[in-house]
Amino acid sequence: MNIVDLVQSQVIASVKEERDIEKAINSTSNIVFLLTGNLLNMTEHLDRLKSAQKSVFIHIDFIEGLSNTKSAIKYIAKKWRPAGIITTKSSLIKFAKEEKLMVIQRMFLIDHTALKKGISICETFAPDAIEVLPGLMPNIIDHLTHRINLPIIAGGLISSQEDIIKGLEAGALAMSTGDPALWNFDI
Repeated sequence: MNIVDLVQSQVIASVKEERDIEKAINSTSNIVFLLTGNLLNMTEHLDRLKSAQKSVFIHIDFIEGLSNTKSAIKYIAKKWRPAGIITTKSSLIKFAKEEKLMVIQRMFLIDHTALKKGISICETFAPDAIEVLPGLMPNIIDHLTHRINLPIIAGGLISSQEDIIKGLEAGALAMSTGDPALWNFDI
């Protein structure tokens, strides 16, 4: 399976607080980016989300007690079995792909140098998709769709349905947002 086939709702629930897991479960978002948790409670979080038919991507840079190593990736793949991972660390993409996990490379596009570096990383490491932040940049999203042959997810600072629509119209596959009020915007 690839990420494009996985997307049913083009709004991705980006869960930053454990108290919002239940909201993600009850949302129309079929994909959840999990940016909270630790080694002790991750299995419970994943079980609850998977039971609700959610495809979960763990942002490994935010999980307490988890190191950014090949062994950690193997553990995630064999014990937790999420749909995939999200990371800012391009070195982990290869390890995750070896373990048959989908990988979303998260990029912070703060200037032209970051944009060029992000394109280079995609060409070198070939993640399954990229998440660009901030997501309020329709011109940049459009530019990336013409430069990178990867699905683009835009997130960060998304605070309205209008922001979601603009990002999708610019060519994003989906929009990730940490605002539970937007998780049921069904498009």
